[in-house]
Amino acid sequence: MTGLRLRNISVNYGERKILKNLNLDISRGEFCGLLGLNGSGKTTLLHVACGFLPMQGECYVDGENCKNLNERQRARKIAFIPQICSLAGGRDAIDVVLMGYNPWLNILESPSVEQKKQAREIMDKLGCLHLADKDFGELSQGQKQMVILARCIAQNAPVMLMDEPDSALDFLNKHIVLEKIRTVVRDGNKAGLITMHDPNFAMEYCDRLFLLKDGKSPCHYRCECRVIWTDGAEKGYTGVVGKLTDITDDYTVM
Repeated sequence: MTGLRLRNISVNYGERKILKNLNLDISRGEFCGLLGLNGSGKTTLLHVACGFLPMQGECYVDGENCKNLNERQRARKIAFIPQICSLAGGRDAIDVVLMGYNPWLNILESPSVEQKKQAREIMDKLGCLHLADKDFGELSQGQKQMVILARCIAQNAPVMLMDEPDSALDFLNKHIVLEKIRTVVRDGNKAGLITMHDPNFAMEYCDRLFLLKDGKSPCHYRCECRVIWTDGAEKGYTGVVGKLTDITDDYTVM
């Protein structure tokens, strides 16, 4: 089942055309990577799908057109993880996770006892329950991203869009966060799209890659790879060996 479908997406910044009649499909349970040079339109594509920017074209989630949805309705369809979280401190991490329930609450309604319990269970599954009662502003960037991922799960949207959530992380935390995201997408049967710069990480964790250039419909590649580990006393991660198979023709726009 197609979770996210973008059709004829065009975006202009003044006279400059950023996206040009772009089309893209992602199925439920599929974790895809979006690669491209700086300024190629990766972040813009995520922002228009989330409704942050005006656009020409159509965005469908599970077959429903999101164009006329308000912010609350769209948040029930699409969850977004930014590159850098702008939330300030002064609130516990568990309160950040509970924000994920906001699209499902009425005005002035607070999360229920069951939702608060569920939020802690989500953090426990992600291995960050020990952060629940700590000030969000005092957490490391890797810890913050894990908390934001927990918020994303609580939001319970069928589509997850992520803008380089690993950009500020060290090598080990990149693996930890990307592995958790891939597990959430697959186990939760969500349609996941992540922008990345490192092709090694993209090939290791993503099912398909989209290579975006000049704002046009991206080429599609299936990832086939294996991780290489060193032997001996200094055993550890070395890199990824694999290949990309061009399957662009398999995704004809309907």
